[in-house]
Amino acid sequence: MSLDLSDVPTGFRSAVVATLEAVGVQDGHLAVEFVDEQRIRTLNREFRDRDRPTDVLSFPIDGNGGGPGPLEFGDVVVCEARCENVTEAVVHGVLHLCGFDHETDRGEMLELQDRIMGAIERREAAGG
Repeated sequence: MSLDLSDVPTGFRSAVVATLEAVGVQDGHLAVEFVDEQRIRTLNREFRDRDRPTDVLSFPIDGNGGGPGPLEFGDVVVCEARCENVTEAVVHGVLHLCGFDHETDRGEMLELQDRIMGAIERREAAGG
């Protein structure tokens, strides 16, 4: 098996790969979609009972294992207009799909997110 990133915009695939590699994921499929503020507000209201726009939402599907076939992680929905750093929002959303939750952990998810972003920034600075 391998990663299926066909539903991830090309410019964000390396960030998704860096995130999945950091958590030891080598197989599966996920999608990243960019939406406007109205759409993300609607999704936030419908799925989180928060009637306001946000930067990123994650919608996991298989969680820690599904049935036969490739693992379907789910969808990351990003509102670029609400993001300070779009790549960081994508990394954040993918970590949520992988089971991390900064609202219930002791800072591990955000620490890992910072490490991943540091690696991405170093790679970009080196021209890679």
